[in-house]
Amino acid sequence: MIKDPIYLLHLRWVYIYLLLIPLINWAHVHTPLFEIYGGVWSPMSVITGLVLVFRDFAQREIGHWIFVPLLIGVALSYGMAGPEIALASGAAFLVSELVDWLVFTFTKKPLSTRILISSIAGAPVDTAVFLFGANMIVPGILAPSTLITSIASKLLGAYVVYRIVKARENKVAAL
Repeated sequence: MIKDPIYLLHLRWVYIYLLLIPLINWAHVHTPLFEIYGGVWSPMSVITGLVLVFRDFAQREIGHWIFVPLLIGVALSYGMAGPEIALASGAAFLVSELVDWLVFTFTKKPLSTRILISSIAGAPVDTAVFLFGANMIVPGILAPSTLITSIASKLLGAYVVYRIVKARENKVAAL
């Protein structure tokens, strides 16, 4: 039980993560796909990579309770993006969240390194599970080129945040 209700006001990353889940799922439904080498690419893949990093920040704020905003976000997605996308997304987030939770729970490396490790480990899992589920409503989306471009896009988004956090850590270390 939370003893200080003011604490809830200081969970900015949790709220960002919670709101981005349904927003990204809605955008996946409404963003055009681009054909690439026999598959498709969604520009939302880059944003999804950023969500995986925001989840890392949110997990630092609430620890093991990270699954609560995930479930709320998936429930909101159900109404905004439809049940198929919500279920595919929920399964993908849940599996990659477990990977992420393991990295953040058992790795005592600097935040920037944990962000990079969890993204490298989580993005392929998240992408494969999501595309498998989405393939039920968008037949053919589970193509190798779609898988590769989606993973690369997510890692690009995560790498940008890694570099920003790493620069901040270096700056603090130099003080």
